[in-house]
Amino acid sequence: MKSFEANFDGLVGPTHNYAGLSEGNVASLKSALSISNPKSAAKQGLAKMKSLHDLGLTQGVLAPQERPDLYTLRRLGFTGNDAQVLSCAYKEAPSVLAACYSASSMWTANAATISPSADTANKKVHFTPANLTNKFHRSLEPETTGNILKAIFADEKHFEHHLHLNDSDHFGDEGAANHTRLCGEYGDAGLEIFTFGRYAFKRDMPKPQKFEARQTIEASRAIARLHGLSDDNTVFVQQNPDVIDQGVFHNDVIAVGNQNVLFIMSRLF
Repeated sequence: MKSFEANFDGLVGPTHNYAGLSEGNVASLKSALSISNPKSAAKQGLAKMKSLHDLGLTQGVLAPQERPDLYTLRRLGFTGNDAQVLSCAYKEAPSVLAACYSASSMWTANAATISPSADTANKKVHFTPANLTNKFHRSLEPETTGNILKAIFADEKHFEHHLHLNDSDHFGDEGAANHTRLCGEYGDAGLEIFTFGRYAFKRDMPKPQKFEARQTIEASRAIARLHGLSDDNTVFVQQNPDVIDQGVFHNDVIAVGNQNVLFIMSRLF
């Protein structure tokens, strides 16, 4: 059986906006209140996907999630028809409304952590959607993300889907943005590297002082257990807290890996 890697991009949704919702993401905070152009952004995304497809890569796309998230607004006490819910939220809680309009599901590096069949005990591809508990606007995504992944990868003979981790900051999980896999060929067993920012249950361990670390060691270890990974082929490394405080909110901001290549930016700022 031939093994290959598929690349999935998120499609920018029509409610894409710059609300500065991502504390710890320096670029997000600097862009707050800038004017967005969702149509142009979506076209740019599709052009990038087409370019990769034309290069011969297997390319997929994840549709944007439904926004504004009226279900969440009603859950938070806003009532009436859709227009009344939005109007009331705009007057009483504009920051909450901005979060419920966010098109952040476009960032598919945070969709899930995926382990290929070559690494797992039952030789299936395993999926765990990220719970994204650190940011309210992203915590709205996991259930829908899980349903999308189940619909795309539906054959139970080959794919196993897990519920996102407990909705607690102790198990804060940011998905593949903090996960790297190195291997020879894609069908070979690889080395799965989980990068975390802090220990949730050990207060005396190093952690950032300015920005909160989003990924915990507890979440990373839980995913490794769920995916049936071998201890011999799994590594857990802590991200330098000082680098997180400089704005490296996910490890993929500073490092990426594929097959036998690990690329790390030695100087970011």
